[in-house]
Amino acid sequence: MYEVTVEAEFSSGHYLRNYRGKCENPHGHNYKVRVTLRGRELDKAGLLLDFKQLKHVMKPVIEYLDHQMINDLAPFTEINPSAENLARYFFDETNLQLNEMTSGRVSVKDCTIYETSSTTATYYE
Repeated sequence: MYEVTVEAEFSSGHYLRNYRGKCENPHGHNYKVRVTLRGRELDKAGLLLDFKQLKHVMKPVIEYLDHQMINDLAPFTEINPSAENLARYFFDETNLQLNEMTSGRVSVKDCTIYETSSTTATYYE
């Protein structure tokens, strides 16, 4: 099995519903997202997926969230924009694009969201 990983950053605001404490108020984070891919076969160039292609796949998701109040964006109008839910969102959105791009040869292994340098949430299946 092969793995490749790319990290990217974005800044957004959010607040947590059904939460008691400071995070129930609007606030912001400089997020970092780490996406790790997996696959058994390399392409003809000997790559699982070019890092540039993975960055390209992540770009629309990051642009959708960057400098936005996440609570105002679907699906976060319905679900809390917690780090856990953001990790799953990145996982699902990235995996959908990769499946189309590679015909299932490459998939997302896991996705980690850093809310701060010392707090993370990871989603995997």
